[in-house]
Amino acid sequence: MDTIEILNAAQPGKSYRVNRVKFEAMKMAVIAALPTAAPGLTVEELYHGVLPHLPERLFPGGKGIVWWMKAVQLDLEARKIISRGRTKPLRLHRSALEH
Repeated sequence: MDTIEILNAAQPGKSYRVNRVKFEAMKMAVIAALPTAAPGLTVEELYHGVLPHLPERLFPGGKGIVWWMKAVQLDLEARKIISRGRTKPLRLHRSALEH
C-alpha cells in the first residue's frame, strides 16, 4: 500500500502514515467543496459538499468518509491550507495563505 505522511493540527509535531490514494481523493474533494472566504462551511455542510467529488470505488457506500474528511481537515489546517473560523458551530474555509 502506498502511504503518505500527514500532520494533525490538534497534535503539533505528530505525524501519521495513511493510504495515499484515499487521502489525495479526499483532499481534492475538501478543497473543491470549501469556499475561499469566511464564513465557510460547517462540518456537516462540508460532508455534503465532498460527496459528489468522491469516487465510489474508494469509499463504497460512504464507508470511512467522516474519518478521512477529519484527517484531511486536520492535515490541511496544520499546513495552513484551510482555516477555521471562531464560530460555533465550527466553520472552515480555504486559507488566504493557500498555495
